Amino acid sequence: MPEYKRKSIRASQIEEYISLVEQGVNIIYVVSDSISTSKIAPFMERFPERLVNVGIAEQNLIGVATGLSNGGFIPVTGNATPFLISRSNEQLKVDASYSHTNIKINGLHAGFSYGTDGVTHHEVNDISTVRGFPSFEIFAPMDPADCKFITRYSVLENNGPVYISLNTGEYQSLLPENEKRTVGVPLQFEHGDDITVIALGTAIHDVLEAYTQVKTKGICHADIFAVNSIRPFYPDSLIESLCRTGRVITVEQHSTHGGLGSKVAELIADEGIGAKLFRMGVPEGVFTKNWTAADNKKYFALGAEGIKAKIREAMKL
Repeated sequence: MPEYKRKSIRASQIEEYISLVEQGVNIIYVVSDSISTSKIAPFMERFPERLVNVGIAEQNLIGVATGLSNGGFIPVTGNATPFLISRSNEQLKVDASYSHTNIKINGLHAGFSYGTDGVTHHEVNDISTVRGFPSFEIFAPMDPADCKFITRYSVLENNGPVYISLNTGEYQSLLPENEKRTVGVPLQFEHGDDITVIALGTAIHDVLEAYTQVKTKGICHADIFAVNSIRPFYPDSLIESLCRTGRVITVEQHSTHGGLGSKVAELIADEGIGAKLFRMGVPEGVFTKNWTAADNKKYFALGAEGIKAKIREAMKL
């Protein structure tokens, strides 16, 4: 796999928005007192007239964005995921989802990216919440190049509401920007018949690190997939893999309720697949810890060491 420079996912998204406006796309970026969080400074400097800051008022954020959409703009929003999901829930449901508004919602600092700011600032239920809103397409980019692809698609090819769950931090792009991708189709990185491992968004980096060590020791040969789209979701490759391996691990920096683990559980049930499922994430009904993101990841066994241990456990069955 080629090496690419590590880069912020949010910064790569802003680059794409700038490029789209330069190409003539009528984007307006709306924030709620979150200039630094959204990494919007380069966009603001280039297009100051295309930035609207509503202040700390998440309900107004969605309301204003909806109005801009009705006025012919393509509004893009960026603010912290926990406040976006909790405070503007009704507006997301009615103004964006029910009205099928052409609005692009970015949830920033998803998972426990906010670190020691604590439970009030962590959000491990965003995907589960937005899954309850019809008409929303839902994405979780795995790296900067993937984020650019999803961002471009959401603006140019989708004429309705889109939610993008964005983790904080710098990541290496696993595939080149010009790599052919199909929206909704899982990306496969490894092939094997022993077990299937499926990661949501940036969790694929920890999965690949863990699997490199597992494969070197000859413990197993696995199918490794990254899922960057919860809706749309075209699971044919996953179904084939699950039927063949009979064992699957899902990994996500999200609650095991309503996220990737639930999606795969539903797939197994709906398709009548006889596969054993191990869901890795924040257990349902459990708060995160008021610790750093790294410590939370270690506590919930979502780093490479925890994933290796889970693969070993699954292979014993």
